[in-house]
Amino acid sequence: MVNLKKENMVMRVISTALLMLALGYVGLAPGSGYAQSPHTHQHRFSGAEHWARIFDDPERDAWQKPHQVIEALALKPDATVADIGSGTGYFAVRLAHFVPQGRVYAVDIEPDMVKYLADRAKREGLNNLTTVAGAPDDARLPRTVDLVLMVDTYHHIEQREAYFRKLAQSLKPGGRVAIIDFNARSAMGPPPAARIAAARVVAEMSQAGYRLAREHQFLPNQFFFIFTQ
Repeated sequence: MVNLKKENMVMRVISTALLMLALGYVGLAPGSGYAQSPHTHQHRFSGAEHWARIFDDPERDAWQKPHQVIEALALKPDATVADIGSGTGYFAVRLAHFVPQGRVYAVDIEPDMVKYLADRAKREGLNNLTTVAGAPDDARLPRTVDLVLMVDTYHHIEQREAYFRKLAQSLKPGGRVAIIDFNARSAMGPPPAARIAAARVVAEMSQAGYRLAREHQFLPNQFFFIFTQ
């Protein structure tokens, strides 16, 4: 019995370590692959079925706090939302349930992710979730939205000012952009040299024509900013 408990503990540690490694070296973003692809310019993300078991692992909920994040977005039931860097649908699926009279656009530049999430939405009866094949420099949203959500994506965008100026055209009047990304003290995430400091994010978004409307501080590993124009 003691050996069995020890074995279970070891397997749990290994599972957690794999999750942290995967989330630490992946990011869906223009220029390198989207938020749930490996953190490298040379490697394309494929094998969505495999990665879904990691990205959507329930253990992630403890620190990602998805329900609390979505509640903080204060969305109306008929809101139109874009999840840029949707990957296998960790946030996009939850958003679709949260805005039953609205629409969720799940954007990814990796074809395997787009197909996987489209199949998942159909399988789960999420008729208000639409997948979008984005481009490295353009989300290619089919219509304007009330909110754009980017989780662990910002630090991968190469031409950020140009990207967000173009994205502004896809926002409705009063539309918002929510950015969540790893902070400097997080034990997981990309290498420290690849992270973007919170103050720099605010400064760069200001240069792109946005202003900081609110900051949430309940995430242990990430900053959480909401911007408006």
